[in-house]
Amino acid sequence: MTRALIIGGGIAGPVAAMALQRVGIEAVVFEAYEESAGLAVGGWLTVAVNGLDALRALDLHRPVMAIGFPGRTIELRSGTGKLLGVVPIGGELADGTITHTLKRADLYGVLLAEARRRGVRVETGRRLVDAEILASGQVVARFGDGGEARGDVLVGADGIHSRVRRLIDPQAPHPRYTGLGNVGGFSPHVPVDLAAGTYQMVFGKHAFFGYTVAPGGEVWWFANPPRPTEIPRGELAAMTTEDWKQHLCALFADDVAPAVDIIRATEGRIVGTNQHDMPAVPRWRRGPLVIIGDAAHAAAPSSGQGASMAIEDGLELARSLRDAGDVAAALATYEQLRRDRVERVVAHGARMGSAKTVGPVGRVVRDLVMPWFIRRMAASSGKDSLAWLFDHHIELDAPVAAAA
Repeated sequence: MTRALIIGGGIAGPVAAMALQRVGIEAVVFEAYEESAGLAVGGWLTVAVNGLDALRALDLHRPVMAIGFPGRTIELRSGTGKLLGVVPIGGELADGTITHTLKRADLYGVLLAEARRRGVRVETGRRLVDAEILASGQVVARFGDGGEARGDVLVGADGIHSRVRRLIDPQAPHPRYTGLGNVGGFSPHVPVDLAAGTYQMVFGKHAFFGYTVAPGGEVWWFANPPRPTEIPRGELAAMTTEDWKQHLCALFADDVAPAVDIIRATEGRIVGTNQHDMPAVPRWRRGPLVIIGDAAHAAAPSSGQGASMAIEDGLELARSLRDAGDVAAALATYEQLRRDRVERVVAHGARMGSAKTVGPVGRVVRDLVMPWFIRRMAASSGKDSLAWLFDHHIELDAPVAAAA
């Protein structure tokens, strides 16, 4: 039986492990952090309908949807309060399922718990430091604790700062800074006039702000403060919750939006990061090593597709390893199935994010043009313009042909 060593216990890793298990391949997940540390990751995300459709192939959609809530529309506003347009947040499945919003930590927890419940071995505190390809074609993973593991394929699901990507290609590109930061939190008891299932996105005068309201009334928010260069890691680590509140409130003080009230009312720790995406990664594989998820193709959060792309990857990797003969042919098949799609998603996310970083003149032009552009899209093609993104379906049981 083929044995897969999966590096990373976020989203891509557990989903890939369960998909591999479904097709008869043993998989072990190795996560660098202790579980409590991994689950402390803050923020929230969306799983689009194509991601939920992929989860359905593994009977994972119900536990994931149960920890979130549906969202249907996005209101786009300027910093002056002007409504720029209303757009759908995504497609809709045949049974009416739409995009769901959930806390990142909850998603990690559910996926790891479900993987364990199904018999997948998950080892935490195991940080990969090196990998050796043996003459037999197998791979030995070596960890920071001195331990080793042997398998037939090593899957790098270890995120945007992937160690496996560097082992495959020491010259691989580094993550690309988008010019924005990511900050977010959760604010109870802040009265906002926003319908259920609606997200409001504000192109503020100095920064971008978005929020939605959970069923219990808690406001989930994020901000993208711009900066020409990345904030050094040491400076990020030193910033306190109060530092972030003061900085963000100053950015949004002149906007006609509830951003300042929401930020001030936030409970719990606020942590900020630099926002990155990945330029095209030339090499996804070497011998029995391969990368999936953000390690291969991180898209800017503006795409709303990071989690869904990682989920899709897991299914296609499992299909390829099941059907394509030897490991080398399987990994080539996986790349052939995925590369064009995910690079299109990365480009889509970059275009969406670029509207957040314009200067004063650009803001005026954007606020004039965007309503016209949204009306034109609705009149001409509507949601069909993104059918390639949301209508993508993976039939797990359907065979795949090996790459030429």
